[in-house]
Amino acid sequence: MDNPQPIIVKRISRKADAHHGGSWKIAFADFAIAMMAFFLVMWLVTVATPEQLKMVSAYFKDPINFDGGSPHPIDLGGLPTPAPQRTLNELESGREQLPEPQEQLEPMVPAQPEVDELPDKMELRELDLLLQELQNKIDTEPVLQRFRDQILMEFTLEGLRIQIVDAENRPMFASGSPELQPYFEEILLTLADTIAKVPKSISISGHTDAMPYTGRRDYGNWELSTQRANAARRTLLVAGYPEQQIARVVGYADSALFDADNPLNPINRRIDIVVMNKRAEQDMRRQAGAERTAPTEQTPEAAVPEEASPSDPPAPDLVPPAEELPDTPAPERPRNLFDDDSQPLELSL
Repeated sequence: MDNPQPIIVKRISRKADAHHGGSWKIAFADFAIAMMAFFLVMWLVTVATPEQLKMVSAYFKDPINFDGGSPHPIDLGGLPTPAPQRTLNELESGREQLPEPQEQLEPMVPAQPEVDELPDKMELRELDLLLQELQNKIDTEPVLQRFRDQILMEFTLEGLRIQIVDAENRPMFASGSPELQPYFEEILLTLADTIAKVPKSISISGHTDAMPYTGRRDYGNWELSTQRANAARRTLLVAGYPEQQIARVVGYADSALFDADNPLNPINRRIDIVVMNKRAEQDMRRQAGAERTAPTEQTPEAAVPEEASPSDPPAPDLVPPAEELPDTPAPERPRNLFDDDSQPLELSL
C-alpha cells in the first residue's frame, strides 16, 4: 500500500538590507564645523589684546547696555583702523590714505572741535603704526631679539618715546665714556630705517645714574650725558637717518632718573629717542625762538635811546629815518666780543 509523503516546498525570499540613509554625513559635517569654530575661537583668544578681551567679556555680560564698540557690524563708526599687518609703506605709497577733511564735511558738517581733532587722530594713527612696526622688528630681527628687554617704548605727551636702557652686564657705553659698545651701535643702526619712515622730528636725550663722575675735574655727568646723546645722533646719521629731522640733542645727567628709588640702578643710564608730534615740535621751536624774537617786539616809540658814545659810531641799519625822528639821536647798538670792529672795547670794572 502506497503511503506517499507530502512534499513540502520552502520558498525563501531574499531581500536586500534596508538603506540607512545619509544622516551620519550630516552629523559628521556638524562635528567638523564645530571643531573649526572651536579652533577659530582659540586662535582669536590667543592673538587678541587684553583690552579687546575685556570688551568681549563686557559684551557677553550685558549685550543690551554694552557701549564699548560700534553698533553696526560693518560701519566702524568713524575713521577706519588698519589691521596690524598693514605697514607704513602703504601709507607712503598712497594705497592707504584717509579721505580729505573736505570730503567728510560735504554730507554732514561736524562741530569745529571735531574738525580740529582730525589731524591729531591721523598723527596718532601714524605713530601707532610706527610702534607696531618697531615691535614687529624687535620680534623678528635677531640683532634686536637678544636685547628686547633693554628697549622700552611708550606714548607720551610729546609723542612716541623709545628708551634704550643699560643692563647690569650689558652697558651701552664704555664706563665713564661716550664711546658706544658694538651691540648698542647695531641696535641704533637697525632701528634707524624704521624710525625714518615717519617724516617727523626726533629728540635725542642722554641720561646717567647718580654716581658722580670723578675722572676729570672739569667734566661731569652733564657733559657725559650730552656727549652720549650726540654719539647716538652720529650713529643714526651713519645709518642714513635724515639730519634735518633731528631737532634736539640734550643731556639730562641724573636730573630725570628712571628709577628714582634707586639712583644707582643701571636702568637710569639710558638714551631716549622721542618721535615728536607736531604740537610738541611747535612748542619746542617756540621756546627756542622766544629769546630771539623778544627784542624785536619793542617799537621805536617805546624804546628809550641811550646817548651815543663819541668813540662808537651808530650802526647804519638801526638809524631811524630822518622824517620820522628828526631830532632823536640814533640808539647805540649793543657790542660783543665777536664784532669785527677796529675800535677797542672799554671794559669798566
